[in-house]
Amino acid sequence: METFEALLALLAAMVVVVTIARRVRLPYPILLVLGGLALGFVPGAPRLEVEPELVLAIFVPPLLFAAAYLTPFRDFVANKRAIAFLALGQPLLIMALVAVVTKTALPEVPWAAAFALGAIVSPTDAIAATAVFRHLGAPRRLVVVLEGESLVNDAVALVAYRTAVAVVATGSFVVADAIGQFALAAVGGVVLGLAVGFVMAEIFRRMDDPPVEVALTLLVPFVAYLPAEQLHLSGVLAAVTVGLYLSRRAARLLSSDTRILIGGVWQILTFVLNGFAFILIGLQLPEILASVRTRPLPELVLLVLAVCATVVVGRLLSVYPATYLPRMLVPSIRANDPAPSKRIVFTVGWAGMRGVVSLAAALALPSDFPERELILLLTYAVILTTLVGQGLTLPFVMRRAGVAAEVGVNPEEVTAREAAAEAALGELVELRGRWPDHLELIDQLEATYRHRARHLPGGEGTEEDFDQELVEHQAIRRSVLAAERNAVIELRDHGVINDEVLRTIERELDLESLRMEA
Repeated sequence: METFEALLALLAAMVVVVTIARRVRLPYPILLVLGGLALGFVPGAPRLEVEPELVLAIFVPPLLFAAAYLTPFRDFVANKRAIAFLALGQPLLIMALVAVVTKTALPEVPWAAAFALGAIVSPTDAIAATAVFRHLGAPRRLVVVLEGESLVNDAVALVAYRTAVAVVATGSFVVADAIGQFALAAVGGVVLGLAVGFVMAEIFRRMDDPPVEVALTLLVPFVAYLPAEQLHLSGVLAAVTVGLYLSRRAARLLSSDTRILIGGVWQILTFVLNGFAFILIGLQLPEILASVRTRPLPELVLLVLAVCATVVVGRLLSVYPATYLPRMLVPSIRANDPAPSKRIVFTVGWAGMRGVVSLAAALALPSDFPERELILLLTYAVILTTLVGQGLTLPFVMRRAGVAAEVGVNPEEVTAREAAAEAALGELVELRGRWPDHLELIDQLEATYRHRARHLPGGEGTEEDFDQELVEHQAIRRSVLAAERNAVIELRDHGVINDEVLRTIERELDLESLRMEA
């Protein structure tokens, strides 16, 4: 009962924090971090304990699946080179730098524990980066690169993290074996994610029960993640891959009812999981501080500053070669994709915020792991520095860099709406011959409620006549909506628009379909 009451109290706290964030116009992850920190020092605040081995399994699969599902696949592929350079080089560089700095400052810390810390704080956070950049109206390409980088470097960092934890447990490490295991984990995770995606798509194709389908989507990330982890593959890449795969297929697989329900359920779920993750470590912070009090305060402060500075500077050091080196070495890249200004590159470097994945990895350390409390403290300090410090200063950095917020109508959305309108008009021409008794509806498509008001039972004709007419009118409208939807999906499939634009217009068509059925 105490756990249940604690969960309710934390949920109420999250609602308050996010409401304040909306009022003061701040990205909610920033205030969640600060709220969790403040709540941890409130006397009598609820305490919630989660088994370390469950933390990664609870938080990581659904959050990364949701982030992948919402990532525009076309833009992800178009920016694959930039994403790959950032996602592979940055976490490995930061992991090595943090390990060296930690070992230098505290020689008694085992190398494996130092590398585990480096792996924990190296991945950027997909949810945090997206929330902050979208709130600021950053250009779409920057948002896509940061989203894609976060999805991939989570996998790189967590594989390195598991290697470091295994080294602590076994006491042995072979470079060749580690590289081989990394390659196998990465490729195997992607293959398993595709296989799960294909199977789930076939299941969805044969279903027509929205509540059951929504419940099934809640299981999908775990169906991909847990077997991958049991097979020593990358569960992160499996969850990300199945999210990208199903996102690409959802427009043709799911009904309007199901898509609307999925959007609402997953928005709530990601909000709750993010909030619990940030508040969870905030509640543990007083105990963490108490456990490290045996160390001299100046030593702790110096180590916190050194690790935070290493993460920030290491990120900046990695983005410049990732941006300019390929263009220097490959003329075709230089010709087709001119290098952005150094100020733009600095903005990308400054946007390297850490969040839920780092929190979950730190909390998932075994209770007897060397220097566990110190690693938790340093992880929280890095998150506080990057998410709050860099997140709050990003608007200033963007202005100084000349990164203009995107305003106005998205040209791709205009193209999609024009295509949808043309498809609807073309369908109406065909329907004119098929439904000659309903030319008024086809000519005007008047508002649903006005049309129903004119044809309520009690006028001319029998109730059966009115029922049949309503069925025929719905058939006409379904045909028009289907034509619009197919036209927009075709544009997405041919790369004219991205998945984000498709979802925007698809949601309007889905809502119109639901209103028609009401």
